[in-house]
This record gives sequence, structure tokens and C-alpha cells, in this order.
Amino acid sequence: MRTSERGIAFNERFEGVVLRAYRDPVGIWTIGAGLTAASGVVDPGPGMVITAEEASRLMAEALRTRYEPAVNRAMPGAKQHEFDGAISFHWNTGAIERASWVPAWASGNMAAMRERLARWNKGGGKVLPGLVRRRKAEADLIQYRDYGVPLRAKAPRGLARVTLDLSRDEVRAARDALKARDYAVGEDTRGIAVDAVRAFQTDHDLTVDGILGRATLSTLQRSIDARGKSLVGGGLVAGGGAETATNVLPPDLPLAWTGPVALVLGGLLVAYLAWTYRDILAAKLQARLPRVAAFLRSIK
Repeated sequence: MRTSERGIAFNERFEGVVLRAYRDPVGIWTIGAGLTAASGVVDPGPGMVITAEEASRLMAEALRTRYEPAVNRAMPGAKQHEFDGAISFHWNTGAIERASWVPAWASGNMAAMRERLARWNKGGGKVLPGLVRRRKAEADLIQYRDYGVPLRAKAPRGLARVTLDLSRDEVRAARDALKARDYAVGEDTRGIAVDAVRAFQTDHDLTVDGILGRATLSTLQRSIDARGKSLVGGGLVAGGGAETATNVLPPDLPLAWTGPVALVLGGLLVAYLAWTYRDILAAKLQARLPRVAAFLRSIK
């Protein structure tokens, strides 16, 4: 199965499409619809510029060679809307083959699917509103065939157009961050003055288009990282783009694994201590367990 046009639009709603290479909030060079070197189809770097056609081609190539095969393997028999939702998840996390929501989906347990999918909501160890929203949208797409509402094509006069799925609070946070840096964000609190966005883009060697998109927000996020505050959620703060894991460890690690893991680690610790203090242990065990004591003394 291949990603549908609506599925691609759904993914781009969260990723955005940037034609000039930029560094994400953690410094990874990115281009197009969140494509990093991990995508296997492009190696972004300083000064790289692509056309909209090239961005579409690179995304299609990454989907065909890497992401669609993985989702097809993990979710055989998926319907188109389920496949499209899984593609969005895998594009963002690269974790379709180890995510526990997939077996829940396969068993028809949609409640468990939603609960487990929702766990993939962290970036840098913090719950990010954008990822919470994205996971819910993916769950709605998988369960209800809901592709969501397309982003508004136009912005109110004088305000910057937003090309990502951001909440009002996230736009307000971006507005406050720009205002704190003496950019004239305007009096209309519904958004940010387009001239302020253009000025910020000019000062930071970005494409000067007055659009509040991924590259601009990622650059703004890096500029406030020292304050330890997340500007926007979703793939932006977490690094975003193709195969950006939202958690260092799987957030849905089966609880059944914790027992065996603890036993193995405990066994290794006991073995290390026994080897380190073998002479002392041998003396203690000599009276009751002479054979064990003799074995410990034989270890060199």
C-alpha cells in the first residue's frame, strides 16, 4: 500500500515544507518535509536549497524506500486511512516496528490503541502539546477516518501566515518570544505582525517570506533554549522530521519486560560482587558450604 494524497497532506500539516536547509531545535540539519540525513534520501547542510518539486520528490522517495515498506510489514491488511495515520507516526518517530499500539490495533482494541499511541508525546523528556495533538489526530485518523481540517490558507491582513498545526497558546508563545527580542509584533493579538517575522528571518539568515513555519519556529526555539522553556510542541521541539524518536526509550515498553530485565541486571550485580569479594565469601561459607567455598577460592 502507498500513502494517499490526503495522507501526505496530513503529514505535511504537522511537518511543514521548508525549501532551504535549517537546523532544528537540537541542531540537526533539516530540509523539505522534515527530512534529515536519517531519511536516507538527502543529506541537508548549510546553504542547501531545493524546489517545491524536489521536496515532493524526496518525500515520495523516502516514503517508497523506507517508511511505507516498514508500515506494510507492521500492519498487513491496514485500510488506507489506518495506513496513512501509521505513516505519520512512523515519519515522526521511526518506531512503527516496536510500538505497542500496533498489536492493540491488530487485535481490534481501539481503546488500547489510542492509549498506547498517546504515550508517544515527549521530546527532551517533556510532554509537548504539539505531540499530544499530533498523536490524537493520528488516533482519530486510524479509528475514525478523520483527516482533520486543512490549515487556513490566508492570515488576517498584516499578520504572518502559520503553516503548521499550532495552538493559540503556541502562537502566543512565539509572539511573546519575538516581542522580548524587540521585534514589533503588532497590536493584533490574534497573531504576529508579518513584518516582525520577516525581520527575524532576515536577522537569522532564513528565507524571508513572512511565514511562521518550521524553520522560523525552530530557530526561535533555539534562541530561547537557555531559558529552559519549550516554545512549540510537536516535531519542532523534539527535533521533528523523518525518524525523530520522541523518547529515548520506548514509552510503551511492555510491563512484562521489566521483571526479566531486573533479574538479568540483578544477576550481573550479584556475580560481580561475588567475584570481587570471593575470598571473604569463601571464609564465611567454609563451615556450611565447603564445596562452594572451595570453588570461590579456585577462581583466579
